[in-house]
Amino acid sequence: MKPFFVLLIAVLAALLQLSCRSTPPAGVAAAVNGHAITYAELEKIYKSQPQQQAEGANEDQIQSQKLEVLGSLITNEIMLQRAEKLGLTAVDADVDAELNKMKAPYTKEEFEKTLADRKMTIDDLRSQIRRQLTVDKLVNREITSHISISDIDVTNFYNANKASYNLAEPQVHLSQIMVTPVADPNVRNLKNSKAQNEAEAKRKIQEIEVRLKTGEKFADLAQNYSEDPNTAPNGGDMGYIPESALEKANPELRKMVMGLQPGAFSPIIHTQEGYRILQVISKEPAGQRELNDPRVQQDIRETLLNRKDQLLRGAYYEVARNESKVENYMARSIVENAQKSK
Repeated sequence: MKPFFVLLIAVLAALLQLSCRSTPPAGVAAAVNGHAITYAELEKIYKSQPQQQAEGANEDQIQSQKLEVLGSLITNEIMLQRAEKLGLTAVDADVDAELNKMKAPYTKEEFEKTLADRKMTIDDLRSQIRRQLTVDKLVNREITSHISISDIDVTNFYNANKASYNLAEPQVHLSQIMVTPVADPNVRNLKNSKAQNEAEAKRKIQEIEVRLKTGEKFADLAQNYSEDPNTAPNGGDMGYIPESALEKANPELRKMVMGLQPGAFSPIIHTQEGYRILQVISKEPAGQRELNDPRVQQDIRETLLNRKDQLLRGAYYEVARNESKVENYMARSIVENAQKSK
């Protein structure tokens, strides 16, 4: 082939690539390995999220929030495609069982109202359940099944933290989900979800409460959405809180917490820092807890499991994203529009 034609083909290929890059598919916000995530899908999810548009939010804030939601959709799509390739798609029986579990605490009217509050139909919920269960299967196979906590790990942790299992007075093992009206740059929850103001914080905590009532796990929601940088990575675990500390903080708070059974969670609590929902994991009488205590064993194993799970999950998501072809057309358009405005 003559050099001229070689050069011509190269120029045409470059122009074609540039043309494709400058004209993303109509109505498509992003693509993951060729699968389109449309602006219509993004808008629907955005409106159902805690960080949906707040009164007084400007266009930049709204676009920033939508970019965060789109990032979550991209990650979820990457995981979903991996799960489907491995034959891990949740079947109808799995979806029906989870849906019935969600419906159990409610009357038909109450459940329908809960869906309406989240701007969802029953088909939307079934689709969401199927996707989540499918991704859960992938996480279990690729991450959780590879986590091993040995007896030596447990013993070493106990010996290093033995004083924390010597309870001078009755204590309550608590977890929390916290939402603040100020976006803290130190917050690193899995969804990178941060309320920007009071209205968003209130809306977000209300959405989380609804999701807890529909059966979602407290620890998962804490990892994904809690804005406390100290407890979010560990599923909201606050450790053991002495009853006297609760009394000093707020007598009404102590009364409310002591009235909860292990596994139960509180109503939304409004404090100076923002909003909280507390969960009682266990209640412990005073005294030294020995290593052979099943409750100590379980507590240590769960703590170590959560730490390893957080690390492996973050690393796995990063590797999976690097191995995927992702086109974030919305992000590109925002940058290009900003450059044109100069």
